[in-house]
Amino acid sequence: MRDDEPLTLDRDKAVSRPGSAPGSAPVSEAAPGPETSALPVWTRRLVLAGLVLAALNLRPAVTSLGPLMKEVRAGLGMSGAVAGFLTSVPALCFALFGIAAPRLARRFGAGAVVCAGMAAIATGLLLRPFASGTVLFLAASAVALAGIAVSNILMPVIVKRYFPDRVGAMTGLYSMALSLGTAAAAAATVPLTSAMGHGWRLGLGVWAALAVVAIVPWLGLVRDRSAAARPAAAGSGPATTTDGNTGRIIRSRTAWALACFFGLQATAAYVTMGWMPQIFRDAGLSAGTAGALLAVTMVMGVPLSFALPSLAGRMRHQGPLVVVLALFGLAGYTGLWLAPAGAPWVWALLLGIANCAFPLALTMVGMRSRTGAGVVRLSAFAQSTGYLISIPGPILVGALYQHSGGWDLPIALMAALMVPQIVVGVLAGRNRYIEDEL
Repeated sequence: MRDDEPLTLDRDKAVSRPGSAPGSAPVSEAAPGPETSALPVWTRRLVLAGLVLAALNLRPAVTSLGPLMKEVRAGLGMSGAVAGFLTSVPALCFALFGIAAPRLARRFGAGAVVCAGMAAIATGLLLRPFASGTVLFLAASAVALAGIAVSNILMPVIVKRYFPDRVGAMTGLYSMALSLGTAAAAAATVPLTSAMGHGWRLGLGVWAALAVVAIVPWLGLVRDRSAAARPAAAGSGPATTTDGNTGRIIRSRTAWALACFFGLQATAAYVTMGWMPQIFRDAGLSAGTAGALLAVTMVMGVPLSFALPSLAGRMRHQGPLVVVLALFGLAGYTGLWLAPAGAPWVWALLLGIANCAFPLALTMVGMRSRTGAGVVRLSAFAQSTGYLISIPGPILVGALYQHSGGWDLPIALMAALMVPQIVVGVLAGRNRYIEDEL
């Protein structure tokens, strides 16, 4: 958002600051209403605990698998193509189940849906170690990822409703917790597996305990039907707008550019989370070191998710940031291709910076619409379409790995995808509004 650009007031008199929420969907800041200010202190504390615990559980199901992928494939007799599909399942679940989250929240309450989401995560992670074959393993993973999808979508809604006067601070808090959970699962899964001595199954299943703990505070919010707990009727779903342009967003070139940019950066992110540890292990590094390297990549999202949105908001065109992040990615892929074991910590750091295209994409979503309802609509379209676009990438990487017996072709593919990512990112970063294209 430019310094001279006026703020937009929606129908609830909320001040919308596009791009102000790093690492999450754009949300609105508003002065606390009478219902919110009258909330008991214990309720806010319960929500705060619930937010942090929920955020800690939004990525371990994904990042705990990467360091143990070799053992999982051997234990289940999984081919490289199927393993690639497994790394695409998160994107598929986020696209399919995330769409239902606003409607479920309007019917049952956001607290009840997040509680159910935490229960689904715990159930899926608990069942996954007992899977006797690939199909059951995928089904258990899908259960956990469905819980992650709905909870991930509703985190900004919870923040907006219970902390309308501290949206930025609360969003930053749960973004940090999300990054912490992501990195912790990547770094700790292999050591935990070795310490417990019962193979990969117990190493993956132990993360269900964290999800069970996260259910507890949300149980106290299941019956909270106060105004603060209900998503607003206006703009809370992807098809609800205030500008009469429902369904016409597919005509916007900027919307499509954003969706493609989101999909390509998501492709890189899920290939990194699913396959980077295997690349390092095949280069001769230990499983523990490979997990620690993935943790370094994920931890880079903590500081940059705060810095990038602020910087992008001061720029009329975000294209230069798109190019810079892609160049870091190209440098990281080049290092992995030439000498993966030569300077692995450097390659992990470079790819961690490149993966911060995620908060940049979300920031651009907030800056490409004039209204709060338009931001919600654009966010739903760009993320759902983008996650669908990202599904083939990890599958193709797994197939190329199995076919070629090495990582040269898969890494070359990922480096090549940086070129269209730059193109669509530069187009999405132009100072345009989707309303002007409709």
